[in-house]
Amino acid sequence: MDLMEKNLELVEIQKLEGHTDRVWSVAWNPVSSHADGVSPILASCSGDSTVRIWEQSSLSRSWTCKTVLDETHTRTVRSCAWSPSGQLLATASFDGTTGIWKNYGSEFDCISTLEVISSAILIHKFSPRITSLNLKGHENEVKSVSWNASGSHLATCSRDKSVWIWEVLEGNEYDCAAVLTGHTQDVKMVQWHPTMDVLFSCSYDNTIKVWWSEDDDGEYQCVQTLGESNNGHSSTVWSISFNAAGDKMVTCSDDLTLKIWGTDIARMQSGEDYAPCLGDGHSMQPTRFCYFSKKFSVQLVLMDDIIVSGAGDNAIRLFVESKHDSVDGPSYNLLLKKNKAHENDVNSVQWSPGEGNRLLASASDDGMVKIWQLATKQ
Repeated sequence: MDLMEKNLELVEIQKLEGHTDRVWSVAWNPVSSHADGVSPILASCSGDSTVRIWEQSSLSRSWTCKTVLDETHTRTVRSCAWSPSGQLLATASFDGTTGIWKNYGSEFDCISTLEVISSAILIHKFSPRITSLNLKGHENEVKSVSWNASGSHLATCSRDKSVWIWEVLEGNEYDCAAVLTGHTQDVKMVQWHPTMDVLFSCSYDNTIKVWWSEDDDGEYQCVQTLGESNNGHSSTVWSISFNAAGDKMVTCSDDLTLKIWGTDIARMQSGEDYAPCLGDGHSMQPTRFCYFSKKFSVQLVLMDDIIVSGAGDNAIRLFVESKHDSVDGPSYNLLLKKNKAHENDVNSVQWSPGEGNRLLASASDDGMVKIWQLATKQ
């Protein structure tokens, strides 16, 4: 049955309270789900300088705060991301540092911090399990962090207009593989392609940049810029998300639009025409629809290609691709809108991993994290 005919609603399962400032981002541990016999785990980060780890009970299905990570960052924690193994959590902070936390089951330890002050390399001592490390990084607020599909590289971006790529080495060490400086304003988000080592970044300069290295020497270069001149956004690009296959990308902007981009994965993998180039009239052609609310986040999930977005109007919206052909390409319909999902701006929305009846987590300026379920109206 068509999703538009199912009379669906978004049901609030639980409100997670504990943060004392706005919550910027949520991230599901990719290897935790009841189906695998592991309790689902969710991380949230906040303007209160902390990260909270939430766990769902396998018996009661209620959520509790498992631990609070509060001894590393001194300012807002803007972004958090789990490694593909689920063993490491990276956190990006306005204090100019990126923290790397290891999950030991009953506790989390910060095993390294990537930072620089006045170009001086700092040495940090952490858990007795870890030796001292020599690391450096961004000079300003770190806005976003993302792991590649294999967990071998980590990308960060900053108000200093740069994107850094870090190689994960043995012994919990991190080496700078590349510093990318193509953007002319704050870089808001970095996101690796889900199946290939291609990095995407979006910025206050209204563009999305695509970064790729032809070989293993780490010489990354910008192979495409998606901007207003080639059907891109006309204002700040806030967020980037892919479906699992990586053949669709969704972006959202301060120009009040979502854009859905498509690319030919086979052609990219073959190297015949790696960069999805609008100028040549193929791939990455965007589908555009208006949103009418500023500052929103977006995620595209492979299951039924549902797009979920949260915005500055306190609402959560779900969109699905129309089943009807259009001469202008694919079109998308509003599946449902959850008004007053939060009491303030919705900063982050994320579907839980796995298949079946997934959970949705949202984070807001109201200091709350909420867990939702998509269900048929009774």
